Amino acid sequence: MAKSTDYYEALGITRSASAEEIRAAYRKLARQYHPDVNKSPDAATRFSEITEAYEVLSDPEKRKTYDHFGRVGAGSRGGSAADAGGSPWAGGDWPSGGAHGHVDIGSIFDEMFGGGVSGGRGAGGPGGPGGAGPFGARPQTQPRRGRDVEHPLSISFMTAVRGGEERLRMSRNDKEETVRVKIPSGIESGARLRVKGRGDPAPAGGQRGDLILLVDVGRHPVFTRDGLDLLVNVPISITEAALGTSVEVPLLAGTATVKVPEGANSGTKLRIRGQGITDAKGTSGDLFAVVQIVTPTRLSERARGLLEELSGELQNPRDTGGWADTENRVG
Repeated sequence: MAKSTDYYEALGITRSASAEEIRAAYRKLARQYHPDVNKSPDAATRFSEITEAYEVLSDPEKRKTYDHFGRVGAGSRGGSAADAGGSPWAGGDWPSGGAHGHVDIGSIFDEMFGGGVSGGRGAGGPGGPGGAGPFGARPQTQPRRGRDVEHPLSISFMTAVRGGEERLRMSRNDKEETVRVKIPSGIESGARLRVKGRGDPAPAGGQRGDLILLVDVGRHPVFTRDGLDLLVNVPISITEAALGTSVEVPLLAGTATVKVPEGANSGTKLRIRGQGITDAKGTSGDLFAVVQIVTPTRLSERARGLLEELSGELQNPRDTGGWADTENRVG
């Protein structure tokens, strides 16, 4: 575009055009002359012209200044910038953005072509640093990558503990695909696994997005977990709790014998070191056997008599630990 070309003429609009009309005109022409779409020799030049025109006319302050000085400067059919009283666009560059904000032309390209826009003339966009006259080189487009897709992934307790591989079947656009997913050992519910390049395709041939799997770990009938530690409930009788005993507890592989000390209470934890979960980094947790005293509900006459006799021999637990004093204060 020559220096005398009018910005309104470049966009094919009248001087009374609204902001929406300016935007619509630019979108139409940008799509028509974008060098990635239009291969004609003058497409790049025409595209730069309409881009610069849009950046001025879409900014209210720049448009106001252009309307005031443009008839003498860039809009005149003769005379230089000096003759025009220093029109900011009669020649050379004008600042991109400035104090009144930057017009986001890149967002328009995103909508039209699915790609980001970098630079118009150099790093500053149309009219930015490195420009070569009032209409510089065409913007360089970079294809936008596809969107990431989130999908739930349910795995068994033992798969989460030991790790492994899962095959996930997904339906997308009436097509079914199978995704193989590596499960690291020690993974927990709420973790997110990323599978590169299995998300949505890019709209303009760019890199495909990723598949983000939201992990949900199932329950185990025996074990529960706390981080890398495993917990297993060990039921014992009231006599075993009072006298102490040895019990066999399950491990992830095999069993182990633990000694329950006499006088154990429900909730007492007995540690077996290194028998918890081992994560992908080789860090291992412990296994805790959690004592659960089971009170009998069906007693024979003899068992009932023995317990009644025993109760007279045992100290009342409410007589210790400040319970009696608390009871007196409440009363």
